[in-house]
Amino acid sequence: MAEAAGATPLLAGLPDEITVSEILARLPPKPLLRCRAVSPAWRRATSTRDFLLSHHARQPALPLLCSHSDVADGGQSLDVTLFDHRAGVAAADQFQRVARLKTPPLEGGIDGSESFTPLFYPVASCDGLLLLSIECDLCICNPATRQYAPLEQLDGFMTVGLYPHPPTGEYRLLLYHETDQRAIYAFSIGSNQPPRRIGRPDPLAGDGLLFRGSLHWHTGNRIMVFDTATESFRQIRAPVAQEDYGRLFEMDDMLGIFFLNDEKTTVDILVMQDYQGEVWAFKCRVELPVAEIRDRCQNSSHIEEVMVVNGDGELLVLVGFEDWLFQVDIDGKLIASFHARGLPSYNIVHKQTLVQHTFFPTLEGYVMNDSPFI
Repeated sequence: MAEAAGATPLLAGLPDEITVSEILARLPPKPLLRCRAVSPAWRRATSTRDFLLSHHARQPALPLLCSHSDVADGGQSLDVTLFDHRAGVAAADQFQRVARLKTPPLEGGIDGSESFTPLFYPVASCDGLLLLSIECDLCICNPATRQYAPLEQLDGFMTVGLYPHPPTGEYRLLLYHETDQRAIYAFSIGSNQPPRRIGRPDPLAGDGLLFRGSLHWHTGNRIMVFDTATESFRQIRAPVAQEDYGRLFEMDDMLGIFFLNDEKTTVDILVMQDYQGEVWAFKCRVELPVAEIRDRCQNSSHIEEVMVVNGDGELLVLVGFEDWLFQVDIDGKLIASFHARGLPSYNIVHKQTLVQHTFFPTLEGYVMNDSPFI
């Protein structure tokens, strides 16, 4: 390090190992990028691949919020915000806007149809990558590095998972075609090969949760598991026989699932205490403070979105209601409310990275720090 060679340390009075691994590696991407302007030595120390991988590993996986808003010169934007719900985080730092992407309005057709503006929607997140849909098309971006590319080869395909493939280091999509929702395909991002068929499991709902190297989906009476290394499917036991689909989440290296009742007033939470033995346990039933939430919003509508998240070892329930976001503990107590910058999006958590993904420049239409980012 610098002091061993007699150079000036990055921070006076601290070994560079501490400055780099315990301070700089814990910063969110935007403050870290500003730190690079301090000096060439700071830039070098924070630009190596080893540092960037360590930095990514230290980043928290945070709930992703999204909203759409008008753009002054026409069109609409997708505003992507992370909500840092952990204890001890200053209120001003809890909402971190990580990206804003614009879609321009499309002109009406020759048949007299009106012009309209297609909208971006987040679909899945993995290793700092954010998969988006716009109309029936897919695109991928890294909000931290502001890299973006459409995935032109996937007309007619819908995604059910985004994952790293350990044997090759590639990032791949798990897909089905709109003409046959039971045939599953794998597609390597950056490849010029078409999606290849790999199986025919039960129909999968939504994008899978990546947990312990496998994607997981709740399918009602079982949980489908896709091993991302062998690219094979298997089944494990679901906690209870349910016609409704539960939403899976991760808590302290345990697989969890929650069910929201039809009236959107209670949340049942279960955790898999023994993954190998497929042993589930009922953790709690959260009675949502619906009356208090409606009173706060001065509105009698239904709750729009619910998400269970891990808050420093304790579960929290995030409740989206119009332009408000509420934090509720497992006792059903309302502990915080915010005028939100969006609602929880499809149970997605996002972990930022400044690691440059090598497939981006190989994609047709690739841009960096350019439109659709604004």
